Amino acid sequence: MRQPSKYISGVFIILTLLFISSCSEPLDHAYALNGKTMGTTYNVKFYLSEQSQNVDVQALQAELDQRLIEINQLMSTYIPDSELSLLNQAIANEPFPISDETQRVINEALRIGNMSNGALDITVGPLVNLWGFGPDQKPETVPRPEQISELEPFVGTDKFVLDGGKIIKAHHKVYIDLSTIAKGYAVDELASILSDKGIADYLVEIGGEMRVAGKKPGQQDWLVAIEKPITSERAIQRILSIGDNAIASSGDYRNYFEEAGVRFSHLIDPKTAYPIQHNLVAVSVIAPTCIEADGLATALIVMGAEEGRALAERAGISALFITKEGDEFVEYRSTAFERHVKVVQ
Repeated sequence: MRQPSKYISGVFIILTLLFISSCSEPLDHAYALNGKTMGTTYNVKFYLSEQSQNVDVQALQAELDQRLIEINQLMSTYIPDSELSLLNQAIANEPFPISDETQRVINEALRIGNMSNGALDITVGPLVNLWGFGPDQKPETVPRPEQISELEPFVGTDKFVLDGGKIIKAHHKVYIDLSTIAKGYAVDELASILSDKGIADYLVEIGGEMRVAGKKPGQQDWLVAIEKPITSERAIQRILSIGDNAIASSGDYRNYFEEAGVRFSHLIDPKTAYPIQHNLVAVSVIAPTCIEADGLATALIVMGAEEGRALAERAGISALFITKEGDEFVEYRSTAFERHVKVVQ
C-alpha cells in the first residue's frame, strides 16, 4: 500500500534549543522561525551577535516568507499559474521566456545531470506522475508497459533547448519538474538573506534539506542526524558535524507502494522508466550549497551503489551511502566525506 506522507525528511536536526515559536521569542539572542512552504515546512534558527542586534526579527520572517512565495511562483508544479506550470503548458517549438532564477536552477540541474550520466533528469516528471508519485497521486498500480512506452519519447533533457533565457520544447508533452533541486535552491536563498543581515550563526532547513553556518553559543558545532533507513520507526544512523556547508539526503524507504509483494519506490530511473530496484537505500551529500547537495543526493541514489560511489570518488563529492545487505545496513563513506565531515556518533 502507498505510504501516506507526500514527503518525509531523510535527515533531521539535533538541537540544544527547541524551535520556540513562529513569531520567535528571544532566548539569549537565539531565535527560531518556521512556517509552511513547498508542500512541507521550513525552519530557521539563528543567533544574533552584538554586530547584528539591530535585526528586526518580525520583518526578517516576513522577508523570508515573501522570498519563498516568489520561488514557489516560479518553480512549483502545484501552482497552476507558476512560471514552470505555464512552461509545461506551452506548445512545442515556440520559445518560452523564463526568469534568470529559473534558468540558474535548470542549468544546475543540467550540470548535475551531465556529470551523473543522466541520473538526474528534470524531464522525468511524466513518468513520476504515471507511477503515482506526482501531484495527481494516481492509482496505486503498476503502469502497463504500453503506458510507459507512450511517455518515453517525451523524457530526456535533449527534448528541450535552453538558449538566451528561453526554452524551446520539442513536443508540447515535455514536462519539466524541478522538485529534486528547488528546495535546495530555496534553502540557499534564505541563507543568503540571513548572511546579508549580518547573521553569521544560523541553520536553515526546508523539508529535511539544510544549510548551516557559524556556531552555537560556546563555540558548539551545529549537529545533523542522519536517519536510519527503516520504515518501522524513527532512529538515528549517524550524527555529523558538517562545518559551513549544506546537507541533503535521498532515500527510497518512505515513499513507495507495494503490489504482489514487490516494492516500487518514488525514485524513477530515467534510463529504465521504472523505479530503482538496487540495494542502495539512502544517500546523504554534503556540499557548499544546498542546491548542489539536493541534486547530487538524488543523482547518486538513482545511479546505485557501484556507479554512485565511483562518481563520488571521481568528482570529490562528500557522500555517505547506506546499502541494505541481507538484514544489515552497510555504510560507505567517500574519500571527500572522510576528509571534510566529522562523525560525532
